[in-house]
Amino acid sequence: MKHAVIIIFTFYASLALGQKGLYTKSPAFEAEVENYLSFSVPLLSVEDLNSDYERYTILDARELKEFETSHLPKAQHIGYNSIKNELLNSLDKSQPIVLYCSIGFRSEKLGEKLKAQGFQKVYNLFGSIFEWVNQGFEVVDKEGNPTNKIHTYDKNWSKWVRNPNVEKVW
Repeated sequence: MKHAVIIIFTFYASLALGQKGLYTKSPAFEAEVENYLSFSVPLLSVEDLNSDYERYTILDARELKEFETSHLPKAQHIGYNSIKNELLNSLDKSQPIVLYCSIGFRSEKLGEKLKAQGFQKVYNLFGSIFEWVNQGFEVVDKEGNPTNKIHTYDKNWSKWVRNPNVEKVW
């Protein structure tokens, strides 16, 4: 809990002080993400997730086609339009859960639902999979093999994937 409080406080303090780049390496991308979030679910940076990865259950809130192109290692597909209730029902409500999507909007909305259902430690990955690959962290394909591909939802959103080693598909 202490870790989550520090993360939330640091994020809101950075907003109040006008500091950018706390969660992403691109102020423009960070501003774009902030435009879509209501900050109703505590945030977690990709660096914080990567440094304590095994602690979390990681859920991908994108559609299956996006997930099958690539996803975070050990992530489980929960979906967004069609939520996998059997997976949701199998989760321990006290286990820390990190949700992600493309930039964080869908994962935040799903996080709100999980909190309403009694999940106690729900976090939204700030910048989601786009920031994950922008920072150079590994993604895997549907067989679990490392890949350089990422589904960017559509061509318009692909501009936010800035890692030159990543192949964008939509």
